[in-house]
Amino acid sequence: MTMTELETKPAPAIKHDLLARLTGALGDRETVAKICADFGELYTVFLPDILQSETGLVMEVAYAGHESGMMSDLIADLGDNVVLADMQLRNWCPHFVLACGNSFVITLMENLLGALPETIEEPIHRPLSRIELDLSATVFDKIANVLRSGVNAPGGFEPMIEKPHNAEDRPKPEADYVDQFAATVKMRIELGTVSSEFYLVVPQKALLKSVVTVPKSKNQMSRNKKEWAEQIAEQVRRSQVTLQAKIRLQTLTLNTISRLAAGDVIAFHDKGEVMVDVSANGKEMYRCEFGRAGEHYTVRVKDNISSEDEILKHLMG
Repeated sequence: MTMTELETKPAPAIKHDLLARLTGALGDRETVAKICADFGELYTVFLPDILQSETGLVMEVAYAGHESGMMSDLIADLGDNVVLADMQLRNWCPHFVLACGNSFVITLMENLLGALPETIEEPIHRPLSRIELDLSATVFDKIANVLRSGVNAPGGFEPMIEKPHNAEDRPKPEADYVDQFAATVKMRIELGTVSSEFYLVVPQKALLKSVVTVPKSKNQMSRNKKEWAEQIAEQVRRSQVTLQAKIRLQTLTLNTISRLAAGDVIAFHDKGEVMVDVSANGKEMYRCEFGRAGEHYTVRVKDNISSEDEILKHLMG
């Protein structure tokens, strides 16, 4: 091989894991395990008191181990029965993910709506409704603030949380997304007879710089149950709900219905004011009058079929 060939031959690329280890983005097994266990202790000691003081519900939290790997793989490994939220905490980590089992959010909603604990069973696997997603935002807020109280993030900044979403609705990474080594802190949480889990997925670059300490006062972030309930109620009232309007049409024979074709017209049943039943999630809420304002067809509320409390309870259920 000539000197010219030696000079022009490209240098071999450094392996991704070696580069990550050299730049502090990948730690050894013992170090990662120790820091994840520290997070587990923080949540085990601190989170149950926070949740009980605000909901009046007794919950048990326990560390359930950790996993290491690429961040995208760790998130995918959580499965499809979780709700996720992308988060950041200034001066600690620009992007990490919190996830929670759907069964915990569903069970918490049932308890807050007054269901008897002995009547609550393990929920079926399903995506969360819009109202339940709003409740999960409150849960993530508590989990994130426990984290903030225990990590070395100078400045006292609040965690920033993006809108929670079901696993099936998680957007795909951008084309220029660069995956990174991360770790998942796994926590078990029990409410009544229902056992679920929540997770902290954080890049190892931030994890390895973390110093986790349990705050001296367990009650420093606590608020009372009334404030919690008011916060949830306010989130429910801000939630977007799809309304459906049903208008009764003229009665027709089966023979006529079977022969209907494009362009045929079916009259409304009502001769004068055309009345409309408005519902959401199958619950009839209002009797309305059908009309028109400019280019838009409209309905005008004439009567409430359900009370405000009944509507809220139905939409949250």
